[in-house]
Amino acid sequence: MNKALLIILLVFLIIVSGCAEQKIQQQTVAMESKIPSTAIKLTPKTDLNPVKSKSSEYYDPVPMPAPISTSGAEDSAFILPSGNTLYFFFTPDVNVPVEKQILDQVTGIYVTKKFSGEWSNPERVMLQDPGKLSGDGCEFIQGNKMWFCTVREGYTGIHWATAEMVNGQWSNWEVNDFNLDYEVGELHISKDGQILYFHSSRVGGKGGLDIWTSEKVNGEWQTPKNLENVNSQFDEGWPALSPNEKELWISKNYAIWRSKKVNGEWQEPEEMFGPLAGEATIDQSGNVYFTHHYFKNDKMLEADIYVAKKK
Repeated sequence: MNKALLIILLVFLIIVSGCAEQKIQQQTVAMESKIPSTAIKLTPKTDLNPVKSKSSEYYDPVPMPAPISTSGAEDSAFILPSGNTLYFFFTPDVNVPVEKQILDQVTGIYVTKKFSGEWSNPERVMLQDPGKLSGDGCEFIQGNKMWFCTVREGYTGIHWATAEMVNGQWSNWEVNDFNLDYEVGELHISKDGQILYFHSSRVGGKGGLDIWTSEKVNGEWQTPKNLENVNSQFDEGWPALSPNEKELWISKNYAIWRSKKVNGEWQEPEEMFGPLAGEATIDQSGNVYFTHHYFKNDKMLEADIYVAKKK
């Protein structure tokens, strides 16, 4: 989850406290319907800071095609290993005050699936009862379980929540924190469910955000450990494992970096894609999906999900 989304969720807490009696009926509303008619779709040709591959292993990244890429903002992607199901966060207009983004009935998590090489129209993933306020993002899916960050009625602050896939629908959502003192943001859990990767500025790090891990022992998450080989005095965050768990992808210095595991140890990361690239997610073919933000004069104009195909 990027910092802008964290700010949105924090402001949402203020909205909830001031609008306790207000109920928003969640509906299925086409996400494009709330994009301003004056919005201009940015492309690599009009991008002032085009993102490039820094590695001979990958082609230069390109934006995901419509209907995924819009003139709104797509962010915080998560691809299933097959490469055929993509989740992402969407908000229609980054210039709208955050409190109105929360209430626009389209800001939230979406899913799209690929059929015969074509991506379907993204559909909203509802993770709260109709009529109740919530703000959800930074999704992670493993099997029939989703972890996502949320603010919602009845809770103070930002929390992790979980949902289960039941009969093709995400259901049984509940706040389900890890009982760890850390910032809520993107996370990744190993396939065996025993190691949690997350970022935090907690005491004991190398500076700013660092990547930390926690091991589950007898059903309890243990004291986090700093991934010292991966971290530096700069911010390292938004971790994602490759499906084979031999690569750890992170965001650092407005770019995407990769650490490889050698003899059981994570190595110093190398820059893979930049600039203005972050929040990677990887499919089983090694293709990397991530967020690219478009900026002009230090102002964010929009964001797209990009993909870098492995050669």
